[in-house]
Amino acid sequence: MKNVLICASLLGSVLSFAQEKKDSTNTKKIEEVIVNAILKKDSEYTNKMPLKAIENPQLFSTVDKIFFENQMIYSVDDAYRNVTGIQKMWSATNRAGDGGAYIALRGFVSNNSLRDGMVAPVTTSIDAVNVEKLEVLKGPSATLYGSNVTSYGGAVNRITKKPYDTFGGNVSLIGGSYNYYRAQADINAPLTKNNKLMFRVNTAYTNTGTFQKTDAKNTYTAFTPSLLYKVNDKLSLSLEYEMFDTKATPEQSFFYLSKATTGVDNAKDLEKLGLDYKQSYYGDGMYTTARVRNLFGQVNYKINNNIRSTTNVSSAYTFSNGYNPYFTAYLNPADNQLYVSRADQSTDHSKKTYFQVQQNFNFDYKFGNGMRNRTVVGFDFQNIKNTLRYKYLTQGFITPDVPANGYDYAGTFNSETLAAAYQNLPVSTYDQLDEQNTYSGYIANVFTPVTGLNIMAAVRYESNEFKGGTLWINEVKPFNQSAFSPKFGVVYEIIKDKFSVFGNYQNSFKSYGYYFTDAAANTALSDPERANQFEGGFKGSLLRGKVNATLSYYNIKVKNSLYTLGYIPGTFNAYQNPAGKVESKGVELEVNAYLVKGLSLVGGVSYNDSKYISSDPVTQGRRPGTAGSPWLASLYASYQILDGNLKGLGFGIGGNYANDHREINNNILDSNNNVIGESIFILPKYLVLNASAFYDTKKFRIGVKVDNFTNQHYWVGFTTANPQQLINALGSITYKF
Repeated sequence: MKNVLICASLLGSVLSFAQEKKDSTNTKKIEEVIVNAILKKDSEYTNKMPLKAIENPQLFSTVDKIFFENQMIYSVDDAYRNVTGIQKMWSATNRAGDGGAYIALRGFVSNNSLRDGMVAPVTTSIDAVNVEKLEVLKGPSATLYGSNVTSYGGAVNRITKKPYDTFGGNVSLIGGSYNYYRAQADINAPLTKNNKLMFRVNTAYTNTGTFQKTDAKNTYTAFTPSLLYKVNDKLSLSLEYEMFDTKATPEQSFFYLSKATTGVDNAKDLEKLGLDYKQSYYGDGMYTTARVRNLFGQVNYKINNNIRSTTNVSSAYTFSNGYNPYFTAYLNPADNQLYVSRADQSTDHSKKTYFQVQQNFNFDYKFGNGMRNRTVVGFDFQNIKNTLRYKYLTQGFITPDVPANGYDYAGTFNSETLAAAYQNLPVSTYDQLDEQNTYSGYIANVFTPVTGLNIMAAVRYESNEFKGGTLWINEVKPFNQSAFSPKFGVVYEIIKDKFSVFGNYQNSFKSYGYYFTDAAANTALSDPERANQFEGGFKGSLLRGKVNATLSYYNIKVKNSLYTLGYIPGTFNAYQNPAGKVESKGVELEVNAYLVKGLSLVGGVSYNDSKYISSDPVTQGRRPGTAGSPWLASLYASYQILDGNLKGLGFGIGGNYANDHREINNNILDSNNNVIGESIFILPKYLVLNASAFYDTKKFRIGVKVDNFTNQHYWVGFTTANPQQLINALGSITYKF
C-alpha cells in the first residue's frame, strides 16, 4: 500500500501543473506529436502487415522516441522500464553470441534480437541514438519471426530512424554523475535536388564510470548511417548500417549465493554481513573489447494498389575479446567474516554471424460492404555460425579469497595480475563451434467480414539443418528437424472504437538436437520443445479516446523440455529426460492516457505465476529462477506546457516496482530424493523512482534528469545477484537545425 500511495502522490504532483489556455497552430502540432506517441500503437511489424492496434489480436507495447527524449534515455536497455511486464535481469556483458542485456517477460528470459523485423542482435549495450521506437511483442512469436530469435515470453523489435526529404538534425552534449560524458548527432540531408536520394546518420560517443568505479572509463561508440533511394512512386531501395564498438567491464555479478554458504538467504542481509554495495572488487584494465556490425538492405516494390513486394537482406556480426570477471561470497567459519572469491572467464576472439534473406508479398483487398482481407506470404533463409571461445583458470581462483571489507582490491585483481595468472596457471577452454541453416515459409491472413470484427490465422513451416560442431570437448552431431508453428486470433469491437474483446493462440518451438538418454551415453534426437499460449482480454478507449487501456490473461504451457536425471560417470555430461513441462500464466493491465492538454501518463501492472510442472526433483513444483519477480508495476507521468511564456517547459516523474525475486529457488532433497527443505536466495523488492525536466524550443533543448533519486539499493539477476546504479544525474543541451 505504501508503494501505491507514493505512486499516487507523484501523479498528483504532476496533475497540479495542468492548465488550460487557447490553442495556437504550433501548439496543436506539438500536442498531436504527444498524443500520437502516447496513444497510437499501430504497427507494420508485429504481423508483417499494417495493422491498427484495435485490429491486432496480439498484444504489444511501444516505447516511442518521445520517451527517450523526455526521460533522457540513451540506451535501449534503459527504455525497458517503460514497458508493462518487463523486468531487467542482466546488463550487457559484451560477449559475442550471448552478451546482450536480458529481461524477464511473461516468465521467460528474452533480449533484443530484432531490428525492423529482421535478425540483428546486439551483444553490447544497445545505443538508442538511431531508435525511432521499440515494439515489445507479448507471447510466443515464432510463427512470423522464427524459433532462433524469439523467446516464449515475447520478442523485442527496435525500429530505426529513416531518412526524410528535408535537411535537418541536431547535436547534443550530455554530462553527469560518475564521469559520464556523451556527444551525439543526428544529421539528415537529401543528396539530390529531386530529393529522391536521402541520407541520414546517427552517431554517438560515450565515456563513463560506474557508481562503484568512477574512473572506469568504459567507452561506447555508435555509428549508424542509412540511405534511402526512391526510384519512383513504386520502387524504393534502402541500406542501413549499425556499428557499435565497446570497451567496458561488465557490472559486478555474484554467483552461487546461498544460505548454506553465506548464512543468509537474501541480498539485503548479505550487505549487513559486510558485502559493500558500492565497492569495486576489481582494479584497472579489465575490459572486454566488443564489436557489432549489422548491415540491412531492403527493396520495396508496389506491384499495384493491392499487392506489395518487400525483399530484405540482413547480415549481423558480433565479436568480443578480453576479460569478464565474476564473483561469489561466503561466510568463513574460521573468523566468521564474509569473504569474496574473484575469478574470470575471458572471451578469446569470439565471433558469431547471422545472415538472413527474406521475401514478403503483401495483399490487401477491400470488397463488399466493409469487408477486407489482408495477407502476407513470406519465405526466409537464415544462416547462423558460432565461433565462440572462452578461457578460464582451473587451479584455484586468480587471487586468494579476500575480505568483503577493508582490502586492496584494485592492487590484487587487475589486468596485470590477471594476465600473469593466465600465463602461469593451467588454463581451460570452452568452445562452441557450429553452424546452422534454417529454411522457412509462412502465411498470415487477417479477414474482416464486417466492420469491427477481425479474424487472424497464420502458420509457419520451419526446417532447421544443424551441421554439427563442437561444444566444450564434445562432438555435436548434425541433425535435420522441421516443425509447424500456427497462430490464431480474433478481435471484436463490442462498442465501435471504444471497447473490444480479443483472444489469441500463439506458438513457438526450439530444436535442441541430440541428447544423452542414460548413464551409458546413448543418444536420441529430441522432439522440438513447444510453447503454446492462450490469451484473452479487453481493449478500451475511454474519455473520447484520451485513455487507452488493455487488460489480458495469458496461459503459456511448455512441453518436451529436457531436464537432468544424472551425469555420465567420469564426465560432466548430463543425461536427460525429454518430458519436462513448464507453465506460465498471468494478468497484465496497461494504460496509456493523455489526460489534459500537455499531460500524459503511461503505466501498468502485471502478475506472473510460473512453475515447473515436470522437472528434476530439485526444481519440481518451484518457480524458475529465470522468471523474475511475480509482481511488476511501472508508471511514468509527463507534463509539458504548450502555451504562454513558459511554453516548452516540461516535467516528468515515474518509477518501477518489483516484489521479491527468488533467483535461486530449489528443493533440498535427502538421499532418496524426498523434499526436506528449500534452498533460496532472494533479491529483495524495490521501488526505483526517476524524475526529469526539460525546456524545448525550436532551436534548442536543455534537460536534466535524476534516476533513482531515493538512492535505492536494488539487485537484479538470474542465477546471480547484480547491484544496480545508485542515484545519478545527467544534464543535456541540444542544438537543432
